[in-house]
Parts: sequence; C-alpha cells; structure tokens
Amino acid sequence: MADAILALNAGSSSIKFSLFEAGRTSRLELISRGELEEGDSGQHFVARDPKGCVLAEEEWRGQSFLLLAEKVIDWAEKRLGADRLLAVGHRVVHGGVKHDRPERVTAGLLAALDLLIPLAPLHEQHNLAPIRAIAAARPRLPQVACFDTAFHRTMPAVATRFALPRAYEEEGVRRYGFHGLSYEYLSRQLQMLAPELAKGRVIAAHLGNGASLCAMCDGRSIDTTMGFTALDGLVMGTRCGNLDPGVVLYLEQQCGLSAKDVEDLLYRKSGLLGVSGIASDMRALLGSGDTRAREAIELFVFRIAREIGALTSSLGGLDGLIFSAGIGEHAPRIRAMVCEKLSWLGVALDSQANARNAPLISAPSSHVAVRVIPTDEEAMIARHTLDLIGLAATAA
Repeated sequence: MADAILALNAGSSSIKFSLFEAGRTSRLELISRGELEEGDSGQHFVARDPKGCVLAEEEWRGQSFLLLAEKVIDWAEKRLGADRLLAVGHRVVHGGVKHDRPERVTAGLLAALDLLIPLAPLHEQHNLAPIRAIAAARPRLPQVACFDTAFHRTMPAVATRFALPRAYEEEGVRRYGFHGLSYEYLSRQLQMLAPELAKGRVIAAHLGNGASLCAMCDGRSIDTTMGFTALDGLVMGTRCGNLDPGVVLYLEQQCGLSAKDVEDLLYRKSGLLGVSGIASDMRALLGSGDTRAREAIELFVFRIAREIGALTSSLGGLDGLIFSAGIGEHAPRIRAMVCEKLSWLGVALDSQANARNAPLISAPSSHVAVRVIPTDEEAMIARHTLDLIGLAATAA
C-alpha cells in the first residue's frame, strides 16, 4: 500500500490542488493536479494527470463553495483506490510572528490564525475555511498548515523594521514578506539546476496576479518587496503596491472614504486594473492597443526594475535573476522590458531563448545569469506535509 499527500492552495473563489504519491524513499511523485472554481454559473471541478490530460470534470450548482472542499477529498480517495491518503497540506498566507515553520492543524492553531485575518484580508480567511470544512468531514485526517511568511524569517532585523515607535513592533507591526512557499521551491530548484549560482546573490521574481521579489543569499531570504501585508511592493493585478501613507490619509480625510472603502480600493480596484481601466490580467493588457494598457504595463515594469535595484543594494551585488509564476514564466515581452532596464547591472538577454521561455535566457556575455523556473507551491506544501507527518509518526 502506498501513501499519498493532497496539497491545497485555496483562494477566495478557487482551490488549486495536487495529489502526490509518497514512496518508501520519501520521494513525491505527482499523480494529478486540478482546480475547483466558483463562477457566476456555479462551481467547476477539473483534475488532470501529470501530462495535462483531463481525468475528471464536473459542474455543480447551488452548493456551498466551502463544502466542496470535501468533494476534492472524495475525488482524491477514489483516485487512490486501495492506497491511503496520508494527510492534507494547506497554504496559509500569514503566520505572524510565532508561526515560522509548518504545523499540524489543531483547534488552538486555527484560533491563533483567526487573529491574523486583518493582516491578510484577501487571503487568510479563505485559506482557513477549507481546513475547517475538511476537519468537519474527516476529523481523523491529519492536516498541516504551511505558511507563506515562514521563508522570510531569515531576514535581518533591519529589513523587517518600520520606523515607528517600538511599541508597535512589539505588537507585530513589522515586515513579514510573502510568496515564501514559491521562493523556497525556487531556491531548492536552483540548488539542483545551478548549485554555484544558488550559493550566490540571487533575486527571484514571483510575477503573477500577486507579485513580489525576494533577495536571496545562499538560498536564504534577506530582503523582499512585500511587507506587513501582501498589499506592499510591486504593482499587482488589482493591488497598488508601494504607496505613500499620506495617500491613505488623503483618501479618508479629503475624499471621505471609510477604512473599508480604502481597503476595497487598494486591494481590489487598483494595480493593473486601476491604472488601465481595462483588465487586471496581463495577457489582456499585452493584447490591447489601448494607451492606458501600455501605461499600466510600463508602470508594472518600472516598479519591478526599481525594486530589483533596491534589492541588489541589499545583496551587495547580483549574480542571478529568476523569473517565475504566471507572468514571469509565460510573458517574454515583460521579461525583456525588465531586463532592458537592468542593462546597467550587466544583464543581457538571449532574445531567441527568451522568446521560447527557455530555462536559461541570459546571453553568454551577461554578467547576471537570468533563468525562468516554473514555481510549484503545491509541491512545496506536499514536501513539508510529508516531512512533518513522517516525523510525527517516527516520534510515536
């Protein structure tokens, strides 16, 4: 009998999942991956094999989206047949100050994480809801929470501190950083692909609907663009990124917006969507001839290049640059625009390699190695879950 791990990555209206077989050597083998989405017409479930062929596809109407997490479990167990579902691992965006490594889910942990919802209002409650749904349906099935903030706990204090009275820092008002599961996966992949580069000064760019950068030295995070919340840093699909705090005061005091109005504006109506007035999806903007779309793209690229310059200062130089996530992996034009602005660092692209999304896209003359590495947060979740459950079983 083989064991399997199910990794869930839950958002506000979708759950991405991957099912892995855990062999006797603790090697994880992908069995299938898929997504459960909620739209205007109902809920849509699709699962594919490792080659992308559809294994199952269903649609439902009128059911609670949260309860459908149980359907993912049902499907996984049927897919496994006589094999055993060992545990479920979850991405949890915010771990706060205390949760710096994966943890077995308990009622006490869930209560503690509920207190962090205001720090990640778009994410945290949606991460926790499937955990509770599965706990109710399968109370004996172990679950593990893997925190996106944990990878950044190696940042020095100077990179986490705001210039506020220390009492606020003691209450947890500090820079945490996010996309940590993605960066941890990229760090491990780089160690296999280019071990010497992995030991050096590398900036990883996780560019998707949510976007950030991470400065890594010898595979450890030393600085990042996201801070107290996932609202900070780069321009994103609907999030503004870096913003003068005085703008928030102006919006409330002069424009009459409530705190809730400001939250909605900055999280859901800004970023690429706000600047372009067209779409939050980079693919739509790249395909548009509208001047506003071009201006949104230019701002997106400008801020990435500027922040890479800042993180290069934190690293004391730059040896490698990694592009990842939806935009980073699939948008050659964006990569080319960013790298053109980094020519002062000695970055030079191989245009043909870049056009075909090759793993190595820097030219031989480039002083900085530029790579495209697909990220896999679910694989990282599964690895942490297997390690933690395996340790618990060994201890028992």
